[in-house]
Amino acid sequence: MNMELPVMRCGRTELDELTADFSSATWSGIPAVELREAIAATAPMQRTWVRSAWDANEWRVIFHCEDADAWATLTEHDAHLYTEETVEIFFDPVGDLESYYEIEVNPLGATLDIVFRKNRSGYKGDWAWDCEGMRTLVRKSPGAWTTEIAIPFRSVAAVPQPGAQWRVNFCRIDRPSRDGSLPWELSAWSPPLRANFHTQERFGVVEFY
Repeated sequence: MNMELPVMRCGRTELDELTADFSSATWSGIPAVELREAIAATAPMQRTWVRSAWDANEWRVIFHCEDADAWATLTEHDAHLYTEETVEIFFDPVGDLESYYEIEVNPLGATLDIVFRKNRSGYKGDWAWDCEGMRTLVRKSPGAWTTEIAIPFRSVAAVPQPGAQWRVNFCRIDRPSRDGSLPWELSAWSPPLRANFHTQERFGVVEFY
């Protein structure tokens, strides 16, 4: 399956405090992109939308996830959140795919941050790296959960100039049953076309303006 990489236009705006409110005045006027099932690129069972904006200090991303049972048990920073339910951002501000960041947030508000660097055998994750100053907020509502993530530019890259492009993917791991009796579902903005989000060549493009 051949698929073009998606492009998101990310506008600069004055950002308020975190609200995790997908329909707030800050977010409602910003176009949303929708995630698709990771392998077949079809509509997932439980849908996810993402919006993105930036200001002089940080890049802001908000996920809104349909979820009949938004669950997690892990609460420690850098726990293996991907073993339960979580949303994930992969991004390479340089765009050469020599290294990239991964940030995760689960429905309990726990966070994970890693930087991956290319070496002779592939990529090696540096778990000691922390995205200093990152802020997150999670809000649950009937049948859904929303998380807003603020990533300070000083921790990951220079403040982008208008026209700058980052390689990015927005992803979700949905486990509809806590006991594993139902299959998990992976979804992504730019489907990797396999069951692995660490597919750098399939990262989409976020263009700042």
